[in-house]
Amino acid sequence: MISKKWLKLIHSLQVKKYRKLHQAFLVEGAKSVQELLSSDYQITVLFTTQEFYNENIRLLSRQSFELQILTQEELEKTGVFQSNNACLAVVVSKPNLPLSVTSNEYALILDEIKDPGNLGTIIRIADWYGITKIICSESTTDFYNPKVIAASMGSFTRVQLYYCNLHEYLQHTANLQVYGAYLNGIDVHTVSFASSGLIVMGNESQGISQALEPLIKQKIHIPRYGGAESLNVGIATAVICDNLRRAVGND
Repeated sequence: MISKKWLKLIHSLQVKKYRKLHQAFLVEGAKSVQELLSSDYQITVLFTTQEFYNENIRLLSRQSFELQILTQEELEKTGVFQSNNACLAVVVSKPNLPLSVTSNEYALILDEIKDPGNLGTIIRIADWYGITKIICSESTTDFYNPKVIAASMGSFTRVQLYYCNLHEYLQHTANLQVYGAYLNGIDVHTVSFASSGLIVMGNESQGISQALEPLIKQKIHIPRYGGAESLNVGIATAVICDNLRRAVGND
């Protein structure tokens, strides 16, 4: 049986201000926790079923933390997601440290992405395409939101995020090509991507902020061949990243 102390903390970590206060967040589900155990994140406590414990003894021995064995029913009542029937971890969050982009890599810039599922999906897409850095506007949804962590499917352990004033950040990237996703611009299938740069993706409904437009060096778009009004920002990110990798590979 989980104690009232832990239950109170777990419930509080579903809210951003308490995640900041406690400098901690939640990770749920077998896949995400397995990725977590192989990462450099520090776990405070792990609640798990006996079955998950038995199957992951080697991973569990990699770092020291409090471990509590619960029943599947107890786990489902404790966590955010009713489908979680394996494990739940309370994890120490990392500080918001500046990220610089080198002359041989790409990073994503996210301007006011509001939906946690979209952010988690974009993190997973970035990981798939070998992009390890994402710079977010201060109003983009919280990286440590449980829905973001769940949607990333463990990719949050390999992709770094930094929250800042994007206008100020982009003003200091004169050495990098900055591409922005718009409804007009060069067809993404024909873009001659530079060897390094930044890809700016805008808000789900409003697109890239007008204040950032003067800092976009190349507008690109995904051509439409059918009748759909728009693409989900996660899908659009995947299409652009795929064309980027076709053009520049992993150099």
